[in-house]
Amino acid sequence: MTITHPASATGVHGFELASKDPAVLRAAFGRFPSGIAALSAVIDGVPTGLVATSFSVGVSFDPPIVLFSVQNSSTTWPVLRSAASIGASVLGKDHAAVCAQLASRTGDRFAGLDTIATDTGSLFIGGSSLLLDCEILSETPAGDHHIILLQVTAIKVEADMDPLVYHGAAFRQLVPNYEI
Repeated sequence: MTITHPASATGVHGFELASKDPAVLRAAFGRFPSGIAALSAVIDGVPTGLVATSFSVGVSFDPPIVLFSVQNSSTTWPVLRSAASIGASVLGKDHAAVCAQLASRTGDRFAGLDTIATDTGSLFIGGSSLLLDCEILSETPAGDHHIILLQVTAIKVEADMDPLVYHGAAFRQLVPNYEI
């Protein structure tokens, strides 16, 4: 299949030129389901973290590398990037309210949450489906975001906890259709 860029806004095959409107792009990109990761650390005694729906595992297996992207306008990332290590918690199916709290721009994001801190400062959210202790490997500018590669130094899998899924601007849970 060959796709050509149409001269007009709509091509023969129904494609439209990519919008520059962030709301339109967010709705389009939201058609792809993703897990949600809290990236957190204790910095100078203060829990600090952000939520990423752009989190991706399996970038590399040797060494183990994961990635996420963060908006250039983030006020949390400049603080979090100073951490010696960062805890990546893939949020569990019951974490919709936790996710909203961690993503809040006001108040104490960690108030009342079940958290686990390591000696190196990584901070994890209890009840998550996957916990990855990570170190920053690289940071690359990419448009209005930065792509962050993290090298995984330790892993804890919670096999009995399904992840929370973000799709179509809503939190969802996995429902098995059939087993392979």
